Amino acid sequence: MTRVLKAGRKAPVSGDTRSAVVFVHGYGANGADLLGLADVLGEYLPDTLFVAPDAPETIPGMPFGFQWFPIPWLDGSSEEAARRGMAAAVEDFNAFLDALMVDEDLLPEQVVLFGFSQGTMMSLHVAPRRDDPIAGVVAFSGRLLEPELLADEVVSRMPILLVHGDADDVVPPQSLPQAAEALQGAGFKEIYAHVMKGTGHGIDQDGLGVALAFMRDKLSL
Repeated sequence: MTRVLKAGRKAPVSGDTRSAVVFVHGYGANGADLLGLADVLGEYLPDTLFVAPDAPETIPGMPFGFQWFPIPWLDGSSEEAARRGMAAAVEDFNAFLDALMVDEDLLPEQVVLFGFSQGTMMSLHVAPRRDDPIAGVVAFSGRLLEPELLADEVVSRMPILLVHGDADDVVPPQSLPQAAEALQGAGFKEIYAHVMKGTGHGIDQDGLGVALAFMRDKLSL
């Protein structure tokens, strides 16, 4: 049964919704963690609605922390539980995106996914398997899950921006070239990459500027 995801939102500065950016947060965070970026980005994306859903599962001992799926090496869960959790979260997230486009009268090419860490893993898994290509995926500090399956399972190809800090001690920086290689192998033509110098597991001003330029271009703003 699909779970309805709760989401924070920031209305377009102009008051007119012509596009949407969906923030997909990392493990142990929540939608509000990334929604604050809308205060910076909204000025340059005035017709863009920003939405930030909370992942569907709470984490024991973390009352305000959510997860898209369990991570065995972090929480001691089984690989089977992780696979089961991810399959359920994918269904929930797809339903969320479908409802968003209907409610806001948006086409897929008017929507960007902006992921961080586990949210990047979700975004890079979900977007290529949807029926219609979205405008693009901004993928910060994450990795492509099950890269060996992508070529056989890809349905739609969209522009993707991979961004990673070269000092990331949570998700290894080499995850970026590994994802790029798998995406290229699966027929993706528009893959962009940016390395944030001296940055750990986070989003710096430099990386955010690159992401903004990418979103303005792909949303034709």
